[in-house]
Amino acid sequence: MPPQIKPRHLSIALSLLGLMAVTSLAASAAEPEDIIKYRQNIMKAIGSHSSAAGAIIQGKVDYPSDLADHARALQALTRDLPALFPKDSDFAETKARDEVWSKRAEFEKRALDARTRADAFAAAAQGGDQKAVAGRYKELGESCKACHKDFRRKED
Repeated sequence: MPPQIKPRHLSIALSLLGLMAVTSLAASAAEPEDIIKYRQNIMKAIGSHSSAAGAIIQGKVDYPSDLADHARALQALTRDLPALFPKDSDFAETKARDEVWSKRAEFEKRALDARTRADAFAAAAQGGDQKAVAGRYKELGESCKACHKDFRRKED
């Protein structure tokens, strides 16, 4: 006789399947213009959380209890940066350079480095060692700058 599935587990499984289906449909139905706008918003959020974290680390503001939240947000926002730059999203008003798509392997390597650095920053922020926090924050910033140097247009 097969094992009994608890109604709660069945409900959770069906909800997850439904969510996966809707997410898949939404992703495939997204227009390139909408993807570009979404990408721009994510990048602005990364910049905002990074600036807020920097202000805390540098002692410009006194919100130390918020630092771990900003670090976790950066960790989440950098989880899969290449997905924000799909094929056919290389037009319109965007700061992304053509090299994002023409040098994809290098771009993905830089994005992975940013994700790794964001993970390390989040772990340090959770740990509370201020020297480690400052060091991991600096490393994250350097990885962002390195990517921007080769893959982002300079502002006029």
